[in-house]
Amino acid sequence: MKLEKYHGLGNDYYVYDCQKNDYLLSQSQIRLLCDRHFGLGSDGILVGPIFQDGMIGLRIMNPDGSEAEKSGNGVRIFAKYLKDAGYVTEDSCLLSTPGGFVTVEYLNEENTMIKASMGKLSFQSRDLGITGPNQDIINKSFVFNHQDYRCTCVSVGNPHCIIPVEKVSKELIMEIGPHAETAPYWPNRINTQIIEIIDRYNIKTEGYERGAGYTYASGTGACAAAAAAYRLGLTEASVNVHMPKGVLEINIDSDWNCSMTGKVCKIGSFTLSNEFMRENKFDFTF
Repeated sequence: MKLEKYHGLGNDYYVYDCQKNDYLLSQSQIRLLCDRHFGLGSDGILVGPIFQDGMIGLRIMNPDGSEAEKSGNGVRIFAKYLKDAGYVTEDSCLLSTPGGFVTVEYLNEENTMIKASMGKLSFQSRDLGITGPNQDIINKSFVFNHQDYRCTCVSVGNPHCIIPVEKVSKELIMEIGPHAETAPYWPNRINTQIIEIIDRYNIKTEGYERGAGYTYASGTGACAAAAAAYRLGLTEASVNVHMPKGVLEINIDSDWNCSMTGKVCKIGSFTLSNEFMRENKFDFTF
């Protein structure tokens, strides 16, 4: 089994090319591969390309073995892999994810700077999987671990809870994130970002991802953070979202369609040993 590793601002994924590998990955094996001590270590695995009805599709697997609807860094990483592997030769392509279609554009010769159009944002509870009557979730009160927080929730094809704070830190998101993820308001769990406003064109964020925990960066999280800040009147429609290991440029149009631009990097190619595969019972799909 061969996998390719990439990262987007420290958010690292393996690409499992299902056209070149013939193994069936179970949830427990995905957890093992993503383990940073007993496996290869990553924030998830991108499975594809899946060719269907003239489209290129991918699946986004979290480190806990669950599946994400969409990943901003994941789709940009996968787009670069498609170029590197020769599946795409044009300057743009359309990808299909469980959370909707994403158009990606290659902005330089190395295909390391990529723009992804992430689709239409929504603040409505029915799109976020939030219980109760359908309504926009803007500056609403939610309680996590006996603490009250003012939250704005945004769907980018996957759900996010955004909490403005005076100063972001890893310690603070680790206090809030695990409790917010599993709060009863959203039965299917939620991603959480805390945001700090620098000025009208710049914000900072730290995130805790559903199924992954703390990560250095989140593409959909950056989109949601920018959308919440803009909806609350704290920033302009185009902002730089500063995360611990880099910056994404986020743009929101008048119809609340969102795009992100940022760098991705290939780390290397990896081949699993026969010993590792025998011990962990990797089976062929046929």
